[in-house]
Amino acid sequence: MIEGILKMKTKNGNGKFAAVLIVLMLASFLLASCTKPAQQEDSQTGANDGSLKKFSSEKEIMEYLEKNTKNSAQKYGGGIFARGMDDRMVAESFSKTASIGSATPQSNAGASEYSTTNIQVKGVDEADFVKNDDKYIYAISGNKLFIVDAYPAENAKILSETKFEGTPREMFINKDRLVVFADGNEVIYKIPEYDIIPREKYVQKTDIFVYDVSDRAKPKLIKDYSSTGYYFQSRMIGDYVYFITENNAYYYDGGIIMPQIKESGKVVASPEVYYFDNPEINYNFNTVASFNVFGDESEISAETFMMGYSNTLYVSQNNIYIAYQKNMPYDYSRQGLFYDSIVPLLPESIKTEIINIKNDESINSQQRWEKISSLIEDMYNSMDEKSKADFADKVEKSVEEYQIKAEQERRKTIIHKIAIKNGEIEYKNKGEINGYLLNQFSLDEHNDNLRVATTTYVYAGRSTEYNNVYVLDKDMKISGKLEDIAPDEKIYSTRFIGERLYMVTFKRIDPLFVIDLSSPEKPKILGELKIPGFSDYLHPYDENRIIGIGKETSSNEWGGVSVKGVKLALFDVSDVSNPKQIDKYEIGGQGTDSEALHEHKAFLFDKSKGILVIPVTEVKERAYDQKYGYYKWDIWQGAYVFNIDEKGFELNGKISHEENEDETGYHYYYGSEKSVRRSLFMDDVIYTISGSKIKANELKEASKEITTVELTPEKEKDRVPIVY
Repeated sequence: MIEGILKMKTKNGNGKFAAVLIVLMLASFLLASCTKPAQQEDSQTGANDGSLKKFSSEKEIMEYLEKNTKNSAQKYGGGIFARGMDDRMVAESFSKTASIGSATPQSNAGASEYSTTNIQVKGVDEADFVKNDDKYIYAISGNKLFIVDAYPAENAKILSETKFEGTPREMFINKDRLVVFADGNEVIYKIPEYDIIPREKYVQKTDIFVYDVSDRAKPKLIKDYSSTGYYFQSRMIGDYVYFITENNAYYYDGGIIMPQIKESGKVVASPEVYYFDNPEINYNFNTVASFNVFGDESEISAETFMMGYSNTLYVSQNNIYIAYQKNMPYDYSRQGLFYDSIVPLLPESIKTEIINIKNDESINSQQRWEKISSLIEDMYNSMDEKSKADFADKVEKSVEEYQIKAEQERRKTIIHKIAIKNGEIEYKNKGEINGYLLNQFSLDEHNDNLRVATTTYVYAGRSTEYNNVYVLDKDMKISGKLEDIAPDEKIYSTRFIGERLYMVTFKRIDPLFVIDLSSPEKPKILGELKIPGFSDYLHPYDENRIIGIGKETSSNEWGGVSVKGVKLALFDVSDVSNPKQIDKYEIGGQGTDSEALHEHKAFLFDKSKGILVIPVTEVKERAYDQKYGYYKWDIWQGAYVFNIDEKGFELNGKISHEENEDETGYHYYYGSEKSVRRSLFMDDVIYTISGSKIKANELKEASKEITTVELTPEKEKDRVPIVY
């Protein structure tokens, strides 16, 4: 068959259509030789409705995976330690508390005003590695949890250290309850099919420790949960903690690692596993669990959903939304390429014969293709030259259209809606939209509607990029949409506030869009501001002003765009049709960065106190180091403290955790535990937190230090200085 096509190309001298046919025939031949999974149908979308279903047994899960996965990682468990865990580490995590200083502070009086973690949704707390209340700071550094009596600042001291064998990640504080999430792993034993000897496997787990900290100097462990899989994210609403863990749905030696939740090593929940019968490249168990921090140890709820790899979580007061990009096996689009794009162009008689051959189960795939390709070759050889050229043009156009459609299908986002109330967990529905999400701020729930902003990027011979806004109703059906916004640009930040969406896209300039969502069925653009640079994070100042933090840009000598330092901007959106930039403040040169650009918890803002604090790694200039004999950047790392009002920004002061702030460029190393990462305040004192210390400074004059608390981390590892 291929030889025949090559002869056609030589004979006709038309490389265009012959080349098209060669590609199509080769692709189809390769496709035909593959074994088609049981649920795959004729098009790339499959024939399944994707509704929620429940597995009845572990065996049924294995059979499903056998039919619907073909890659070795899924089948044999490669990538089980996807987050870098050592598969020979012993799993048992434990805590050891040592008292430091006096057992109980002499005075329990706390600050009258204090900051809390910067969260997305009011009343929905987000875990972080630093928490505080009106008197104490709780900080994770390395494998230790420190509780610091921080108020008044003059008498600040460490009250206790809690050491973990696993890796503590994040925590919550709720009155006298402290919840810590830690990564760990454990050994489990399973008897493979038709075997009699239990085989050990090391699997990843998430430990959840609940402490009674009524005496901060002596935390008391009262609950010790563990959940199969690695820690994804968590939220706390009232007294209920909701957390999600993920583990690969892989099978090996006739066995599969099923999700479980344990309390003090004893299994207290084996969640039923639900699925959606959708094609995925890889499957994961996503376990959603909840417990009351003041409740009984055995009171824990959990459900497991087998779905794709989730990477975005948004939680409202009433619902959890788990989102991920649709990952369909490539075979779907390859099958569709031939049967949905080429076959419809053929004469009815040949089309009917091909369908009959395709459905003939008495012959194998190779024999099917031999018959189909013979039909196509005979048809092609019977055409005159003009008909051949016309047919090739139709094929080329159809293939291009199909490839774009298939790519758009693969670039969709799946969003699952799970209702939550007082610890109860109930799956509701799922939605599907075009494009991919930037982060959790791409989603927002308002009046039972879910508003979503996405970027669509499609490459099928040429690249296409644009942005979209969708409104999904309570049943996760699209009720309104606004597509093709800012062609050839992508979303850098979004913020939903009330009935508006503020969205920043970027390619060469920074368009700030103000989008009206007051009518969910008809979203519309109200105004647009174009300025150099871009904002990675947007934060409301008040109802008429928005704070943006991102990067400044400028045109370069080659006609492109160069990214410069960190930029703070204050926007006036009182006139939605004509938003304005009130003020901006630039920090450092090219390479300057801030954790607040991609982590909103690093952003501290309080309007009543008129302060804004961000961590900054500032690149000043390139200098030759005589000692080491190379050029390197002069780098400063610490916190920038600003006074802010409706007119703009004023630098209050800078705080560094280096011993000599004026020479940090020669002492700063990437990943240093001296890097300031979080900040908070209690009354008129600002606290900055790094991995090595907590500094207290005057809020009115940030450069004035009050005291420092050393967190005494583990011995520093050898690090490599930043060299360019």
